[in-house]
Amino acid sequence: QVQLVESGGGLVQAGGSLRLSCAASGRTFSRYGMGWFRQAPWKEREFVSAITKSGGTDYADSVKGRFTISRDNALNTVSLQMNMLKPEDTAVYYCAATSWNVARSAYQYNYWGQGTQVTVSS
Repeated sequence: QVQLVESGGGLVQAGGSLRLSCAASGRTFSRYGMGWFRQAPWKEREFVSAITKSGGTDYADSVKGRFTISRDNALNTVSLQMNMLKPEDTAVYYCAATSWNVARSAYQYNYWGQGTQVTVSS
C-alpha cells in the first residue's frame, strides 16, 4: 500500500514556474514507477510525465522541454519542476504510482494522490 500526497500547486502568471512535490508513505517507494497526470475541467485525465524506478524519464510532447520530473528514493518523494507555464497547463495535477517500471496510461497506475490545483493566468 502506498499513500501519496501532492503539494506545491497554486496560481502563477504565464511564463512563470511552479514545483510540485509528491510525498509517498511506505518503505517500498523505490519499487514503483511514478507518474504525473493532469485533468482540466471537462477533459479526460492526461499523462504528463513519468519516471522509472532507476530514474529514467518520459514526457508528454506538450510539456517536453518545459517540465522536469525527478525522484529521491531516500526521501520517498517525486517532484515536477514546471517552467514556462502556459494557460493551457491549468489543471488539477495528480501524482501516481505504478508497479510497471514506466507507464503512460492511467489504468496502469495503482495508487493516486488527491491532486493539487495549478492555475496559469494569461
